[in-house]
Amino acid sequence: MTLTAGWFMGLAAVLFALGGAGVLLRRNALVMFMSIELMLNAVNLTFVAASKALGQIEGQVATLFVIVVAAAEVTVGLAIIVAIFHNRASADVDEFAELKG
Repeated sequence: MTLTAGWFMGLAAVLFALGGAGVLLRRNALVMFMSIELMLNAVNLTFVAASKALGQIEGQVATLFVIVVAAAEVTVGLAIIVAIFHNRASADVDEFAELKG
């Protein structure tokens, strides 16, 4: 049995759906953050699978840029979440709405 690009695209679709469900259904900021990262990795898998199937390098280059942007997002996002958690002792996103000016 050979794994084709279709298998990887199907896996990426399942991972993206799980990440989307995590963002929509969970109220914890850290879980939502991990779900967004799961969605980004699903897109990366799609880029790499399409790049491999087409025999081109552009998908892998795009994946590199997505990984760099995701690393910056993780740095800034986790710093904000930790600062809020330190002050509020809760990571519930419904309580974050109270921080409006």
